[in-house]
Amino acid sequence: MENVPCTMKAWIYGQHGKPEDVLKLKSDVVVPELKEDQVLVKVMASGLNPVDNKRMIGIFVHAECPFPTVPGYDVAGVVVKVGSQVKNLKVGDEVYGNIHEKALDHPKQYGTLAEYTAVEELLLAPKPKNLSFAEAASLPVAIGTAYEGLQRCEFTAGQSILVLGGAGGVGSMVIQLAKHVFGASRVVATASTGKLELLRNLGADLAVDYTKENFEDLPEKFDVVYDCVGQCERAVKAMKEGGKVVTVSGAVTVPAFKFIVTSNGADFEKLNPYLESGQVKAIIDPKGIYPFSQTLEGLAYVDTGRVAGKVVIHPIQQDN
Repeated sequence: MENVPCTMKAWIYGQHGKPEDVLKLKSDVVVPELKEDQVLVKVMASGLNPVDNKRMIGIFVHAECPFPTVPGYDVAGVVVKVGSQVKNLKVGDEVYGNIHEKALDHPKQYGTLAEYTAVEELLLAPKPKNLSFAEAASLPVAIGTAYEGLQRCEFTAGQSILVLGGAGGVGSMVIQLAKHVFGASRVVATASTGKLELLRNLGADLAVDYTKENFEDLPEKFDVVYDCVGQCERAVKAMKEGGKVVTVSGAVTVPAFKFIVTSNGADFEKLNPYLESGQVKAIIDPKGIYPFSQTLEGLAYVDTGRVAGKVVIHPIQQDN
């Protein structure tokens, strides 16, 4: 068993505000205590998400954890300690997952932008063998949101789908899952001019440049519209009669629905074969890997809304 220190380096904030004002790197943060059903993960890489910035500035104060807070949802790392009720994971296992079961309902005080994080065994899955820690850390929130949204739409083989924001973290996963896991008959996706090739490489049958054309004017309508960008009012105009619109951002226009992702290790385990076969790929922005010391720069890049795929913090651990 690895000799786990009492304190660790972590990014931490003690009040709401802009990341550059409130988020500090400290080296004396106490390593979180384990609950019986949790494992302690030595963090090798952590994925960033728009929700990290939103929580920090205080958008979700009604259901927040106490201060001081370590941000971060996505983790890939190695189990270094297990709680007494842990059934399957053992020390040395390489794992990945989203450590907050309910993304916005009292998330944990200690997230993944730290050298260690404590997380329930049920929220983790074995890291796909062919993926690096950075690639694995890019996946959980994005692929979990994509998968849950498609399930909630009861999306099935032979249906058509329009993905708004197909080059982003969630959208890039919706395209791949719809095509390669759910068996979509037709996948259409929107992005800006420079990202159309990425959409085609992910499996889109048609890539629509939103800077040049309006998706609701397309001659075809869709069984499902998956809105990753918050354009629900327009999205409902693109669905077939009796179709479904799911959104993960912004206001909701009837009959669309919105949901917040629930983390579930079993879903990642189901998707692992598609990741290991290469049918579904982790998508990290070409400029998207930042070392631990440059976490603020990584969060600022996420905040531009221009990321292709994901931004990842790696490496976390500095060999002393």
